[in-house]
Amino acid sequence: MKKREILLKLEGTEAKIIYHTYDGFRLKTLLVSFGEKRRVLSTWDGYKEVSFVANTYNPPSLWECTHKNYQVFKEGFPVTLGIPPREIAFLSTGVDMDNVAVCEKSYQEFIVCCLATAGVKDNAQRMGVDPASWVEKDGKFVSILGTINIILLTNATLSDGAMARAIITATEAKVAALQDLDVRSTFSPQNQATGTGTDNMIVVSGKGLGKTLRCPGGHTKIGELIGVSTKIAVAEAIKKQEG
Repeated sequence: MKKREILLKLEGTEAKIIYHTYDGFRLKTLLVSFGEKRRVLSTWDGYKEVSFVANTYNPPSLWECTHKNYQVFKEGFPVTLGIPPREIAFLSTGVDMDNVAVCEKSYQEFIVCCLATAGVKDNAQRMGVDPASWVEKDGKFVSILGTINIILLTNATLSDGAMARAIITATEAKVAALQDLDVRSTFSPQNQATGTGTDNMIVVSGKGLGKTLRCPGGHTKIGELIGVSTKIAVAEAIKKQEG
């Protein structure tokens, strides 16, 4: 498999884009590996303890298969990377993984890294304003191109609550990036978009920096690092994908 390394400052963390196949389809996967299991909170998988997190590009030709039976893909995809399904938490997207944006920020001993992909042309929306059209039945949906996926890494140990709070902080930063770029809702172009209808996020807790942090909100330095890195990475990802 062809691979492209992504250099990160975080110790014990390796990131690379892997070009591989699943059931005959060509995929591009951002794979982040840790030397030991990490606690993660995923908006797709919930809470897990894993050795890998990933964001994978699925070509349109694969969408029908994955949306008809996502569980088969969820179990089979990690095997193509040589990883047991229980050892990984991953997101999927129709956005080209070669357009991933990376932003690392630090303060004193704390480091936060945001890896983001973003497509907003086809399903950007303003939450609380735009109507929805999907109905989930047996885990199946209609496919639409466009998703903002975020993986947040840090060397700080986060409590379970802090991982959940980090999602709020990063989401607010994502919205700020969309506002700065004046991204418009696909469904009501008179309104600025706050995201797409398929956005997801994984927050990974670090290890080894002393006491566990409980509050990554906007008044704390760790919250600032999360917000700044996310805002920069999401804006760059949108520019790289959409031009």
